[in-house]
Amino acid sequence: MIERLNTLPKNPFLPEISERLDSNHTRRLRHECAHQYHIACLELSQSYWLQKKQAQAILQLNKAFMADIRVMGPYAPYAALKWYLENRDFHHFLGNPVRHFQHLATRMSGPRSELRSWRAWACFTIAQSVLPNSNFPADIKQLVSEQIKIPNISEIIKNLHSFGVVNELESFLSELQTTRALLKAEPNIGAYS
Repeated sequence: MIERLNTLPKNPFLPEISERLDSNHTRRLRHECAHQYHIACLELSQSYWLQKKQAQAILQLNKAFMADIRVMGPYAPYAALKWYLENRDFHHFLGNPVRHFQHLATRMSGPRSELRSWRAWACFTIAQSVLPNSNFPADIKQLVSEQIKIPNISEIIKNLHSFGVVNELESFLSELQTTRALLKAEPNIGAYS
């Protein structure tokens, strides 16, 4: 059974777990990098969250996005990310998810790199819409020195529609709908040049 993991709320968008997990949980499925690996990464993400390893929980969402899946579901990684950020514990390390997703999107390589880059931009947009810019800024130095233009929401939607899997665009749009007021209040989200 999970020892003292019930001190934090479980992420309702991820699978339930019944024991403390570690990296061995996903390592055995890494070669497959398909549906079982995707689910295992989501389970490990939940476990890391409950172990108060917030940054590692988010990294496992990244790994889940690496998997070669055909349908986004039954779990919702975009909703899980947003939930993590909204329920973050200020006393435990989170890192800077905005900067993390920016770097991930701009340095993507390997299988399905174009889709995975657009997923990272989608996560960047979610992180930027939830987290205060004063504490979680984008990497402006990288944007300027590498002449990177952060894609706007329309570009992300277009590319998730083109490259994403079944239900992926709908999952992302659902998270945007819940932050629409914030996006109107801060029109520069995703619009750096």
